[in-house]
Amino acid sequence: MEIEGGCYCGAVRYKAAGDALFKGQCHCRECQYISGGAPNVVMGMPVAGFEYTKGAPKGFKRSDLDKPVTREFCPECGTHLVSRPVGLPAALIKVGTLDDPSVFGGPDMAIYLCDKQSFHQVPEGVATFEGRPG
Repeated sequence: MEIEGGCYCGAVRYKAAGDALFKGQCHCRECQYISGGAPNVVMGMPVAGFEYTKGAPKGFKRSDLDKPVTREFCPECGTHLVSRPVGLPAALIKVGTLDDPSVFGGPDMAIYLCDKQSFHQVPEGVATFEGRPG
């Protein structure tokens, strides 16, 4: 599979190749901040097949967490593009930034349900985890 996407203003673009490692919803509190309150919907793509093709993102990680996720976003418009969790060889691409979000198809899993809000929806039949699987 080859997918492409980018930010809202077009300053940063990426492409990713390979099979999706997973498709998920993350309900953690940090993702709720990034998404504006909803779960974060991501496709985990192999790091080896991911690259920025235009512009460069700005990265951010919290200094007060034991294993902070690096979050990459457009320095111009602020669109959150990718998350990179410690110890996971995947680029977690935000589905809304894909040129064709329909390739997502739906989540395989929902994680960090320990932080799920009452208004968050998890599709029926999706594997659920209170934290990070594994």
